[in-house]
Formats: sequence, structure tokens, C-alpha cells
Amino acid sequence: MRRDRIGESTRGWQRLTASVAANEADLPNLAEHRNRLASLLELIENLTLQQSALNASKQETTSNLQDALAEAHTVADFLRTGVRLKYGKSSQKLVEFGIRPFRGRAPQPEPDHPEVEAPPAEVAADSTDQPA
Repeated sequence: MRRDRIGESTRGWQRLTASVAANEADLPNLAEHRNRLASLLELIENLTLQQSALNASKQETTSNLQDALAEAHTVADFLRTGVRLKYGKSSQKLVEFGIRPFRGRAPQPEPDHPEVEAPPAEVAADSTDQPA
């Protein structure tokens, strides 16, 4: 259920319990159910507050995780660079560290040359348009 619907529902239920309580003399058989709805409303309010606190905690945790990931990427890149400097960019020893050694560029295939089309022929001028 969306948060705004929870709010709409709880406001309606609060009004209902208040109305049933105000008319308790006419509705004595509903007192037990009114009390049950009132206790459920209290539980819903507490759970909503708890959910909000957990969402805030989740957002903070996510931010901390993103910061840690960014720093880990930086440190890992630094380590990889150090390993490349030590062993050389073409060393097979790099494979041990999860780094691909440089093995030269792959030969580039010749690009296909599409046939060059002849430019369209100019339209011959109509002789009737020429002055005599």
C-alpha cells in the first residue's frame, strides 16, 4: 500500500473510531471492535515511524557503502598500477593479479570501400527557355 493511501486510510479509521465512541450508547455491540481498531491504529502509527527510521538508516548505509566502494576502486587501481610498474605491462605475471597483459594491438581489418556512385547527371536545359 502506498504511503499516501496509508495516511488516507488511517485518517478515515480515526474518524470512524471517534464517531463510534461518540455514539457508544447507540452502538454498545461495536465497542470491542472499536477498541481493536484503535489498537491497530496505534500499531500502524508505530510501524510507520519505525519504517521511516529504517528508511533513513538505509539511506545512510547506502551512502556509506557507495563511499567505501569508490575508495576501494581507487585503492585497487593504485595496486594494479603498482603491479604493472613492477612487472611490466606485457608480463604474464600480471595474470596472477587478475590483470590482462598488453599483447599488442590486434590487426585492424581493411575497411570496406563502398563503390563510389557517379554524380547525378545535370538536367539538360530546355531549349524553349533559352533566348533566341
